[in-house]
Amino acid sequence: MSIEVKNLFKYYGEQAAVKDISFNVKSGEIVGFLGPNGAGKSTTMKIITGYISSSEGEVKVCGLPVSVDSLDTRKLIGYLPENNPLYLDMYVKEYLTFVGKIYKIKNLKDRVAEMINSVGLEVEQNKKIGMLSKGYRQRVGLAQAIIHDPAVLILDEPTSGLDPNQLVEIRHLIKEIGKEKTVMLSTHIMQEVEAICDRVVIINRGEIVADNKASELQTAAGTRTIYAEFEGNVSRSQLQKIDVVSKVEKFQDGWLLESKQDVDLRKVIAQFAQANNLLILTLKKEEKSLEEVFKSLTSGK
Repeated sequence: MSIEVKNLFKYYGEQAAVKDISFNVKSGEIVGFLGPNGAGKSTTMKIITGYISSSEGEVKVCGLPVSVDSLDTRKLIGYLPENNPLYLDMYVKEYLTFVGKIYKIKNLKDRVAEMINSVGLEVEQNKKIGMLSKGYRQRVGLAQAIIHDPAVLILDEPTSGLDPNQLVEIRHLIKEIGKEKTVMLSTHIMQEVEAICDRVVIINRGEIVADNKASELQTAAGTRTIYAEFEGNVSRSQLQKIDVVSKVEKFQDGWLLESKQDVDLRKVIAQFAQANNLLILTLKKEEKSLEEVFKSLTSGK
């Protein structure tokens, strides 16, 4: 495993920001770490990077235990914080050279040129960072995070505040980086998760409430809801009399039906239609959007 988090707690005074969470990230995975504001995302990421210490629990990166004093694990990690703290008065090449010297990178001039090319900074490389757009500053942040060729990349809100064109470019860049490295990123943008991530971990009030592929979370959330359209008149009261149906809503030319138990409603409705000499025009499962799944898992708790 590239990242191992086991029984992790973080207290600020008597308040627990993170409560007994455990999860793993495999080598080569891109995992989205989601949660509402104040859920514990940034705290967890800072602990993984060794920026702050945990109160209890264990974190390992590439098999090595993480601590605030561990230079061995920091060499393995690239980190882009949410606020992307850059030296605005430094030129792009100057700044990346400065970061490279901290990591004692050999052939540094070639490595800086490689980073500038890989993140698309060629046109802006001779400018001061303070003169760059936010999209290009994010590229500089990504370049400094991967200049030492880390095995693990931690990105906290990497596309926050970017315009639609910049969003597409940075997402593509992260996807390309993810082909060679383990990536863990936090975001509030559900389309980003669907476009980039192999897996989703959702945290709410310091606790893990979901850990699965995005598509499987959506499928699981929608397994009890179907859309049915019949030829001829079918009343709400008829459908409500079906034993396993808990909810009936009129939708477009048909009905949204929800079951009160874990059954395949399509079979039940097919039997209902046969018994009542009805022709089914449409019968399909309804999947919730990832945004709807996120809301259902993080609200009212």
